[in-house]
Amino acid sequence: MPCLLRRSRGLCAGVLSALIFFVSASSLLAEDAVSGMHIDIPGVKLWVTDTGGLGTPIVLLHSNTGNSDIWAPQASAFSRAGYRVIAFDRRGWGRSIPDPSGPQPGSIAGDLDALVDHLRLGKFHLIGVAGGGFAALDYAAWRPEHVQSLVIGGSTGDLKDKEIADFIARIEIPEIRKQPAAYLEVAPSYRGANPEGTARWNDINANSRQPEAAAQPLHTPNTYTKIATITAPTLIIAADADLLAPPALMQLWAAHMKSFEWTTMQDAGHAMAWEQPAVFNKLVLDFLAQH
Repeated sequence: MPCLLRRSRGLCAGVLSALIFFVSASSLLAEDAVSGMHIDIPGVKLWVTDTGGLGTPIVLLHSNTGNSDIWAPQASAFSRAGYRVIAFDRRGWGRSIPDPSGPQPGSIAGDLDALVDHLRLGKFHLIGVAGGGFAALDYAAWRPEHVQSLVIGGSTGDLKDKEIADFIARIEIPEIRKQPAAYLEVAPSYRGANPEGTARWNDINANSRQPEAAAQPLHTPNTYTKIATITAPTLIIAADADLLAPPALMQLWAAHMKSFEWTTMQDAGHAMAWEQPAVFNKLVLDFLAQH
């Protein structure tokens, strides 16, 4: 059985520390904007951003409440660290345009695989948070030859095992999904301390899922048995103020991974990478440096 490796990495739960690490993502976006383009793959004109360069690629998979804009703080930091950073708006999200002449709705992993072929990426680091974590696990199990390392943050993994479903049912807050998404996904400390960043998160969410867009299924359902086959070195990041994927839930499925490192971000919610980009980026870059 794998063991959990807990690493504080100097994280502090105090409000002062949180304020130090809270970065205005809107200012980062203006400073380090990355231009995008449409790439034709079967069934969709995929909106892709690519920092370019000769560094090892990192592919970023966004959450269900985001699009590639949500990764602005990561694209700038990771590219400055020497990596080639690629993100895309999922089919039915953001600026991607479904092509009715191709297969619909496809899967996120399938679209990623087509993009990998188009860009001739070879091996790359794969990072998914929240709903992006579902697809990252799906792809890593399906195409292990491409995944140099895997990072999953704040995600239930969309595992179909009854233990996970029962846990999710027990923590569901009645009626909260009728409220604005930020109440469920963005931690109260961030909403209180960074109204500008919260407004930008809300703006990205408002321009994310396209009306009537069909949900893309996984290539194959995620299960304990399936994720146990993943061979890529994996970093799992939980957030202790996450209402959707709290650490105890993530530990259930993490225990079935072959090999992983574990860490918890303090005073962060489901939108961990957006709320505390400096903390998230350091955790990821330290991990990638080992792989």
